[in-house]
This record gives sequence, C-alpha cells and structure tokens, in this order.
Amino acid sequence: MLQRIRVAAALATAVAAGTLVSAPATATAAQAPAIARVSINPGPPIDVSKGAVKATFSFYTKGAEKAEFTVKAPGDVSVDTPVSLKPAKRGNWTKWTGTKSFDAKAVGKWGWKASAAGDGDASRSGTFEVVKKLLDTKITNFGARPGRVDKGDRIRVSGRLLAGGKGYSGQSVAITFRERGADAYREVTKVTTRRGGWFSARVRADSTGWWRAQFAATSAAEASVSDSDRVNVKRSRLDSRISRFDARPEPVEKGDKLRLSGSLRIEDRGRVSGQRVEIFFKAAGSDRWTYVTSDRTSRHGRFHASATARSSGWWRAEYDGARGVKGTVSRPDYVTVKPPPAKADTRLIAVNAYPEPVKRGSYLRIRGLLQIDDDGSWEGHSGRVSLYFKPLGSRTWQYVKSTRAGDSGRLFTTAKAWRSGHWRFVFRGDDDAYGDTSGADYVRVRR
Repeated sequence: MLQRIRVAAALATAVAAGTLVSAPATATAAQAPAIARVSINPGPPIDVSKGAVKATFSFYTKGAEKAEFTVKAPGDVSVDTPVSLKPAKRGNWTKWTGTKSFDAKAVGKWGWKASAAGDGDASRSGTFEVVKKLLDTKITNFGARPGRVDKGDRIRVSGRLLAGGKGYSGQSVAITFRERGADAYREVTKVTTRRGGWFSARVRADSTGWWRAQFAATSAAEASVSDSDRVNVKRSRLDSRISRFDARPEPVEKGDKLRLSGSLRIEDRGRVSGQRVEIFFKAAGSDRWTYVTSDRTSRHGRFHASATARSSGWWRAEYDGARGVKGTVSRPDYVTVKPPPAKADTRLIAVNAYPEPVKRGSYLRIRGLLQIDDDGSWEGHSGRVSLYFKPLGSRTWQYVKSTRAGDSGRLFTTAKAWRSGHWRFVFRGDDDAYGDTSGADYVRVRR
C-alpha cells in the first residue's frame, strides 16, 4: 500500500511539472534467418560407376536476404567451392537450388555447407560420399566336355563371364585344374572373353580332377569363380605320330600354292586310313597357330593338302586322335614367302575365225597374235594359248583346245564348227608375263 502511494505521488508531481512523456510503443525483436530441409538428389552415396552424375542440392531459408551453398572436395587441403544457386519463393520461405556434376575422379567424402544471411547469420553443414562401385561379376554356363576321356585327350572348357548381368567381353579368364587328391587349383591356360562374354579353350586332360574358370579382380570389377566340373580320365591310349611332314616349295612366291604332306602312324597299328589330319599355320612373329585346311589319310596313312602362301611362317599338322588313340602334332616346317616378280603385260589381237559363214561340220581356221609389252614396244611372245567357244544364246564359254604361239607370237589352229557362235583365245600367263583374253569373233554356221 505504501508503494502505490509513492508511485501516485510521483506521477502527480510529474504532471504538475509538465514533464510527463508518452511511453514508446512496444518494439518487435528482429528474427534471425532460418535454414531447413537441406537435400541432395540423388541421395548419397552418389554412384559414378556408370559415368558422371549431376547432383542437385536444395534448401529452404526464411528471413534471409541472401544464401550460399558450398562443397568441399575430399582431402585436408581442399577449399570450399560455391555452387551456383537459383531462388524460388514459397510463401514466407525461399527455396534455393543448385547443381554440380561428379565423375570417377571425385570419389571420396565431400563436405557441404548451407549459409543464410539477413538480420544475423545461420548455417548448416554435413557430408556426403561419391563412390564408384565395382561391377559384380559371375561366371555361368561353365562346363568341361567330354566328361570321360582317355589320358592325353583334349577337352573343351567353356563358359560365360557376366558383369552387372551382361556379357563382359575382352577380359582375361584363367582356366584352372585341381587333380583328384590335390588341395589346390593350378592355372593351365588363359583365354580372353569374346562378344557376349563367352570364352572357350582346348586343354589336355592327363588325370582325373576338377576344372573351373577364375576371373581376377580389376579396378572396375570384382573377382568371381565358376562352379567346378569333373572330368574322369581313363587309362592311357595308343600313341600316334606324324612323320615326314613337309611344306613345299620353299621358298615360295606370295599367292602361289603350297603342297603339304606327311604320314600318320599309330602305335601297334602302323599306317591307318580315314583319319582326319588338320593343317595349322603360325606367321613369323606371331605366337598363335591358325587352322587352314585338313585331309584324311589314305590307306597308306598319307595325307596331302594345299594352301595359298601369303606370308612367311611355320606350318604343322595336327591329329586329334580317336577312340583309344592319342593325338599328336608334327614338327613345324618354316616356309619363306617372297614377293612375286614383276611381270609384263600381254595382249591377244587380230583374232579371226574364217571362212564365214561356214557349213556345219566343216573346219574353221582361227588366227591371232600374242604380244608382250617390252618397255613400251609390243613384241611377239611365245606361249600356250587356249581356244574357247560360246554358242549363240549361251552365257558360258566352252574350252575347245590348246595351241601354241611361236616366237613371232602368231597363232593358228583349226576346229570343227557345229553351231553358230563366238570364238576367242585365252592366254593364262607365264613366269614372265600376265595373261590376257582376246576379243570374240562371231561365225555363223549354215546347214
């Protein structure tokens, strides 16, 4: 009660003195900026396994005059990098959006910071990861065939390498083997996957055991191992041998034919007939044998084949074996291939078949001239020339006979005329000259 009396007295004194002023209106305190709903799309971790990814950063501010979003690359010495932002009003809030691309070089933990400035400052920060996942691989359809063989037989192992569910081509796959009674697999050979991820190899089976394929991990893909496939090896079979294998002539001109021959013998059987022998070639400087042709042995065990000589290298014969018989490979025979010598051009001219018309069954006389280009001057050339005839209305030339031009190049021969049609000479060429075909001369045959 005493306090109220004192306040009232003070107010009365102030009024009397004329010193009372109006009380100011209540002021509203300024609100500091707010930051909410910071998001990263696609949501971390950002996977760049399949290529560069554009990430979108967004956040909301309220009561802010400006905003900033920065990212910091992995590493202690990296600096904040601003992301360009675009604002969009959402009532009392403003949504800020910016983008940045990340590729395989950006793998690691990144930092981010969202800042707002107005009547005060506000910020939020965090981290996100950029990752490059290794491809998940799998070896399917693996098999070793046949499942039961004689010792020393060749079997085919094959399968398919998948990465991310798709064929993985151009990759190295090891073919491994674990012998029965052994504890570990050993590598036998390596193959490279083809289109679609498929692979295959031919290997020799010397003992019973399990075969499988293994893909070693790389910087892009995880390792994988196929299921194993058992092959049972039976008792040893008869030996075989290819002897006297020869590729000739040697040396040979490029484009000419090589004759390849040899003899196949089988232990306790001697020479055998009807066995398929394959011919392989390995070019000089290469380490790969390529199949060329094949032949079956005669009743004397001999085989003969021919092939076009294209480059210098080794030739050999291979026999895959048969039931109860091991396969074998001949010694290689090296053949040098020379470039073909330069030849001169030739021409067949002045072809004339007479008389015309001619009575059916009568003889025609056919003349012509074979010449060779001797440094720009046409000279007579000797050589064997063939005579051909094409009946009227036909598209096929028929061989009639052969004759020979003398040193002067002049040709003369006779032939019976049975039907109307065209006649011409053909020169096949020789060691010094290319061949040529003459123009055609038409002769009507009357009955």
